[in-house]
Amino acid sequence: MHKTIVIVGASRGIGKAIVENLAQNSNYSILALSRNLKGMESLRKFKNVETIEFDLNSQNVRAEAEKIFTSLDKIDILINNAGKLVSKSFLELTAKDIESCYQVNVIGVIETVQAAVPKMIENGGHIVNISSMGGFQGSVKFAGLTAYSTSKAAVCSFTELFSEEYKDSKITMNCLCLGAAQTEMLEEAFPGYEAPVSAEKMAEYIADFAQNANQWINGKIIPVSLSTP
Repeated sequence: MHKTIVIVGASRGIGKAIVENLAQNSNYSILALSRNLKGMESLRKFKNVETIEFDLNSQNVRAEAEKIFTSLDKIDILINNAGKLVSKSFLELTAKDIESCYQVNVIGVIETVQAAVPKMIENGGHIVNISSMGGFQGSVKFAGLTAYSTSKAAVCSFTELFSEEYKDSKITMNCLCLGAAQTEMLEEAFPGYEAPVSAEKMAEYIADFAQNANQWINGKIIPVSLSTP
Protein backbone atom coordinates (compact mmCIF):
# COMPACT_ATOMS: atom_id res chain seq x y z
CA MET A 1 0.00 0.00 0.00
CA HIS A 2 1.43 3.37 -1.03
CA LYS A 3 2.01 5.86 1.75
CA THR A 4 3.32 9.41 1.84
CA ILE A 5 5.46 10.04 4.90
CA VAL A 6 6.91 13.33 6.15
CA ILE A 7 9.77 13.33 8.65
CA VAL A 8 10.84 16.64 10.17
CA GLY A 9 14.36 16.71 11.59
CA ALA A 10 16.00 14.19 9.29
CA SER A 11 19.61 15.35 9.01
CA ARG A 12 21.14 13.35 11.87
CA GLY A 13 20.60 10.94 14.72
CA ILE A 14 17.22 9.30 15.18
CA GLY A 15 15.45 11.30 12.46
CA LYS A 16 17.93 10.28 9.80
CA ALA A 17 17.76 6.67 10.95
CA ILE A 18 13.94 6.74 10.72
CA VAL A 19 14.17 7.83 7.08
CA GLU A 20 16.69 5.07 6.33
CA ASN A 21 14.41 2.51 7.97
CA LEU A 22 11.21 3.53 6.19
CA ALA A 23 12.94 4.01 2.83
CA GLN A 24 13.43 0.24 2.65
CA ASN A 25 9.76 0.01 1.67
CA SER A 26 9.50 0.96 -2.01
CA ASN A 27 5.78 1.65 -1.60
CA TYR A 28 6.56 4.66 0.56
CA SER A 29 7.25 8.17 -0.72
CA ILE A 30 9.23 10.02 1.92
CA LEU A 31 9.81 13.73 2.41
CA ALA A 32 12.84 14.29 4.64
CA LEU A 33 12.89 17.83 6.03
CA SER A 34 15.65 19.67 7.88
CA ARG A 35 17.34 23.05 7.99
CA ASN A 36 20.60 21.15 7.35
CA LEU A 37 20.45 20.04 3.71
CA LYS A 38 24.06 18.86 3.75
CA GLY A 39 23.29 16.49 6.59
CA MET A 40 20.70 14.76 4.42
CA GLU A 41 22.94 14.21 1.38
CA SER A 42 23.38 10.50 2.08
CA LEU A 43 19.59 10.01 2.05
CA ARG A 44 19.45 10.88 -1.64
CA LYS A 45 20.68 7.38 -2.49
CA PHE A 46 17.10 6.26 -1.85
CA LYS A 47 14.93 6.75 -4.94
CA ASN A 48 11.80 7.19 -2.82
CA VAL A 49 13.26 9.94 -0.59
CA GLU A 50 13.14 13.66 -1.35
CA THR A 51 15.16 16.00 0.86
CA ILE A 52 13.92 19.56 1.38
CA GLU A 53 15.30 22.45 3.42
CA PHE A 54 12.90 23.39 6.21
CA ASP A 55 13.70 25.51 9.26
CA LEU A 56 11.43 25.38 12.31
CA ASN A 57 13.22 28.47 13.61
CA SER A 58 11.63 30.49 10.81
CA GLN A 59 8.90 33.00 11.58
CA ASN A 60 6.81 31.57 8.72
CA VAL A 61 6.82 27.85 9.50
CA ARG A 62 3.19 27.24 8.59
CA ALA A 63 3.49 29.05 5.25
CA GLU A 64 6.74 27.26 4.38
CA ALA A 65 5.26 23.88 5.29
CA GLU A 66 2.11 24.57 3.26
CA LYS A 67 4.30 25.39 0.26
CA ILE A 68 6.23 22.13 0.64
CA PHE A 69 3.02 20.11 1.04
CA THR A 70 1.29 21.71 -1.97
CA SER A 71 2.45 19.00 -4.35
CA LEU A 72 1.24 16.18 -2.11
CA ASP A 73 -2.14 14.52 -2.62
CA LYS A 74 -2.10 13.30 0.95
CA ILE A 75 0.06 12.76 4.03
CA ASP A 76 -0.33 9.39 5.74
CA ILE A 77 2.31 9.78 8.44
CA LEU A 78 3.95 12.89 9.90
CA ILE A 79 6.81 12.43 12.36
CA ASN A 80 7.81 15.60 14.22
CA ASN A 81 11.30 14.64 15.28
CA ALA A 82 13.27 17.92 15.14
CA GLY A 83 14.47 19.32 18.45
CA LYS A 84 16.45 22.19 19.89
CA LEU A 85 18.60 21.65 22.98
CA VAL A 86 19.68 24.43 25.32
CA SER A 87 21.76 23.31 28.30
CA LYS A 88 22.36 26.21 30.70
CA SER A 89 21.94 26.83 34.40
CA PHE A 90 18.65 28.53 35.26
CA LEU A 91 19.97 32.03 35.94
CA GLU A 92 22.12 31.98 32.79
CA LEU A 93 19.13 31.34 30.54
CA THR A 94 18.33 34.30 28.30
CA ALA A 95 15.02 35.19 26.71
CA LYS A 96 16.57 34.23 23.36
CA ASP A 97 17.51 30.78 24.70
CA ILE A 98 13.97 30.12 25.88
CA GLU A 99 12.33 31.55 22.76
CA SER A 100 14.53 29.51 20.39
CA CYS A 101 13.77 26.29 22.29
CA TYR A 102 10.03 26.90 22.23
CA GLN A 103 10.04 28.03 18.60
CA VAL A 104 11.61 24.78 17.38
CA ASN A 105 10.18 22.33 19.91
CA VAL A 106 6.64 23.67 20.26
CA ILE A 107 5.56 26.49 17.92
CA GLY A 108 7.23 24.97 14.87
CA VAL A 109 5.62 21.60 15.58
CA ILE A 110 2.15 23.11 15.98
CA GLU A 111 2.47 25.14 12.79
CA THR A 112 3.75 22.14 10.82
CA VAL A 113 0.71 20.17 11.95
CA GLN A 114 -1.56 23.07 10.93
CA ALA A 115 -0.10 22.82 7.43
CA ALA A 116 -0.42 19.02 7.33
CA VAL A 117 -4.02 18.63 8.54
CA PRO A 118 -5.66 19.59 5.20
CA LYS A 119 -3.60 16.81 3.57
CA MET A 120 -4.76 14.26 6.15
CA ILE A 121 -8.37 15.16 6.83
CA GLU A 122 -9.91 13.15 3.97
CA ASN A 123 -8.00 9.88 4.19
CA GLY A 124 -6.76 10.12 7.77
CA GLY A 125 -3.25 9.70 9.04
CA HIS A 126 -0.99 9.33 12.05
CA ILE A 127 1.00 12.21 13.54
CA VAL A 128 3.82 11.18 15.88
CA ASN A 129 5.38 13.85 18.07
CA ILE A 130 8.80 13.08 19.50
CA SER A 131 9.18 14.41 23.02
CA SER A 132 11.60 13.50 25.80
CA MET A 133 11.55 11.76 29.15
CA GLY A 134 12.59 15.19 30.42
CA GLY A 135 9.12 16.39 29.48
CA PHE A 136 7.27 13.38 30.91
CA GLN A 137 5.40 14.14 34.13
CA GLY A 138 6.95 12.47 37.17
CA SER A 139 10.21 11.53 35.45
CA VAL A 140 13.65 12.35 36.81
CA LYS A 141 14.66 15.89 35.87
CA PHE A 142 18.14 17.30 35.27
CA ALA A 143 19.64 20.69 36.08
CA GLY A 144 20.35 22.94 33.12
CA LEU A 145 17.51 21.65 30.94
CA THR A 146 14.71 24.02 31.98
CA ALA A 147 14.07 25.44 28.49
CA TYR A 148 14.38 22.09 26.74
CA SER A 149 12.37 19.93 29.12
CA THR A 150 9.52 22.40 29.63
CA SER A 151 9.18 22.82 25.87
CA LYS A 152 9.04 19.05 25.45
CA ALA A 153 6.35 18.91 28.15
CA ALA A 154 4.35 21.37 26.05
CA VAL A 155 4.50 18.94 23.13
CA CYS A 156 2.86 16.32 25.36
CA SER A 157 0.05 18.74 26.24
CA PHE A 158 -0.40 19.70 22.59
CA THR A 159 -0.80 16.02 21.69
CA GLU A 160 -3.65 15.58 24.15
CA LEU A 161 -5.38 18.81 23.08
CA PHE A 162 -5.14 18.08 19.36
CA SER A 163 -6.43 14.55 19.80
CA GLU A 164 -9.45 15.82 21.69
CA GLU A 165 -10.25 18.42 19.03
CA TYR A 166 -9.87 15.91 16.18
CA LYS A 167 -11.28 12.81 17.92
CA ASP A 168 -14.15 12.61 15.42
CA SER A 169 -11.81 12.79 12.41
CA LYS A 170 -9.62 10.12 10.83
CA ILE A 171 -6.46 11.82 12.10
CA THR A 172 -4.70 10.38 15.13
CA MET A 173 -1.82 11.86 17.12
CA ASN A 174 0.45 10.26 19.71
CA CYS A 175 3.59 11.37 21.52
CA LEU A 176 6.70 9.35 22.31
CA CYS A 177 8.85 10.57 25.21
CA LEU A 178 12.27 9.16 24.40
CA GLY A 179 14.89 8.21 26.93
CA ALA A 180 18.57 8.08 26.13
CA ALA A 181 19.62 6.96 22.66
CA GLN A 182 23.17 7.37 21.38
CA THR A 183 22.92 10.60 19.39
CA GLU A 184 24.78 13.88 18.98
CA MET A 185 22.13 15.64 21.06
CA LEU A 186 22.57 13.20 23.95
CA GLU A 187 26.31 13.87 23.88
CA GLU A 188 25.62 17.60 24.09
CA ALA A 189 23.34 17.17 27.11
CA PHE A 190 25.30 14.43 28.91
CA PRO A 191 28.93 14.40 27.69
CA GLY A 192 30.53 10.99 27.99
CA TYR A 193 27.31 9.14 28.82
CA GLU A 194 26.83 5.88 26.92
CA ALA A 195 23.19 5.16 26.13
CA PRO A 196 21.84 1.61 26.23
CA VAL A 197 20.05 2.13 22.90
CA SER A 198 21.46 3.12 19.51
CA ALA A 199 19.84 5.74 17.30
CA GLU A 200 19.08 2.97 14.79
CA LYS A 201 17.25 0.77 17.31
CA MET A 202 15.20 3.70 18.58
CA ALA A 203 14.38 4.62 14.98
CA GLU A 204 13.25 1.04 14.35
CA TYR A 205 10.77 1.33 17.22
CA ILE A 206 9.48 4.74 16.11
CA ALA A 207 9.07 3.62 12.48
CA ASP A 208 7.00 0.62 13.55
CA PHE A 209 4.96 2.76 15.97
CA ALA A 210 4.23 5.36 13.30
CA GLN A 211 3.00 2.73 10.86
CA ASN A 212 0.87 0.67 13.24
CA ALA A 213 0.10 2.11 16.68
CA ASN A 214 -2.75 4.38 15.60
CA GLN A 215 -4.88 1.28 15.06
CA TRP A 216 -5.20 1.03 18.83
CA ILE A 217 -4.27 4.32 20.49
CA ASN A 218 -4.82 8.05 20.07
CA GLY A 219 -3.79 11.05 22.17
CA LYS A 220 -1.39 9.04 24.31
CA ILE A 221 1.89 10.12 25.91
CA ILE A 222 4.20 7.11 25.95
CA PRO A 223 7.56 6.85 27.73
CA VAL A 224 10.19 4.93 25.75
CA SER A 225 13.22 4.49 27.98
CA LEU A 226 15.58 1.89 29.39
CA SER A 227 17.61 4.22 31.56
CA THR A 228 17.95 7.46 33.51
CA PRO A 229 18.74 9.70 31.74
